[in-house]
Amino acid sequence: MVFESNLLCKLIGFIHLINNQLYKSKYLTIFKRLGNHSVLALIALIVIGGATRVMEAGLACPDWPLCYGSFLPFNHMNLKVFLEWFHRLDAFLVGILILFKFALSIIWKKEIPNWLPKTYSLLLFLVIVQGSFGALTVINLLDSYTVTGHLLIAFLLLISTISINQNLENDKTEEPLIWWRLLLFVPLLLTLIQSFIGVRLSSTWSAHICLSLNKQCLILNTHKLFAFPIAFSILMIIAAAIYKRSLLTENWKYLSALIFLLFSQIALGILSLKTNLNEPIFIIGHQLNASLFIAILTTLIFRNPFTKKGLNHSLNPQIVGINS
Repeated sequence: MVFESNLLCKLIGFIHLINNQLYKSKYLTIFKRLGNHSVLALIALIVIGGATRVMEAGLACPDWPLCYGSFLPFNHMNLKVFLEWFHRLDAFLVGILILFKFALSIIWKKEIPNWLPKTYSLLLFLVIVQGSFGALTVINLLDSYTVTGHLLIAFLLLISTISINQNLENDKTEEPLIWWRLLLFVPLLLTLIQSFIGVRLSSTWSAHICLSLNKQCLILNTHKLFAFPIAFSILMIIAAAIYKRSLLTENWKYLSALIFLLFSQIALGILSLKTNLNEPIFIIGHQLNASLFIAILTTLIFRNPFTKKGLNHSLNPQIVGINS
């Protein structure tokens, strides 16, 4: 009788655990989906911002946050005004999306991990800072340092959002693989630095001055020079994954994408210079590639490098308890 009672208690506890896991997973699934939308919106925001800069449309709307005093300036609409207006609209939607996730994390705080509301509050702060930099770019008439800071915050938002998504996806790994994360962090840091130099290059017209007058070439040469350590660090990552074959097996799609983006990024950079920066499509593609490159590196840093065991893994101790 005692045995049947203990077994019944364990079965009830097991059913309660399953229900609790499924109940929480419903909320986490919502955050994961919203997080994926945020990543896409942030990449679009960075690329549209690059297109706005390349097309010299940064001051197409002379006021902020409205454009010509209205939310939708039909009477002044042209390509440049559309780019600047759409860039602001995307930024507004990203802000609303992050605010919505923060609000949900407060409402559901008892059903989600404790770190999630705190992390979304950080994201919300970064959005406010990003909006402030957006206003300053107009007020300061596209000051180079302000434009560079604007891009920095956008990349921080992208990296933070991806890290949150991966932490929601991951189960605890048996091996932390700190060396793997450090190896991936090197090209991420180098790519961020190269991107900042690229913004500095375009916002000060140094590239045009260098190509036309052969002056002020230091920034352009530094930007090109960073391609070598980035390429070398990516090759080191591939070599390490091949050496530890399980890493290659579980992450080959991401690693293949890195190789493709690396070579296409170099090709787009060369084409941009060969055309004397007169083809916006190459420069915009260069910015898109950099954003995707950073997104994939961040994903590899924060994701579980091995196959996740999912819900069954978390329930195994309970099953053993029942069997015993």
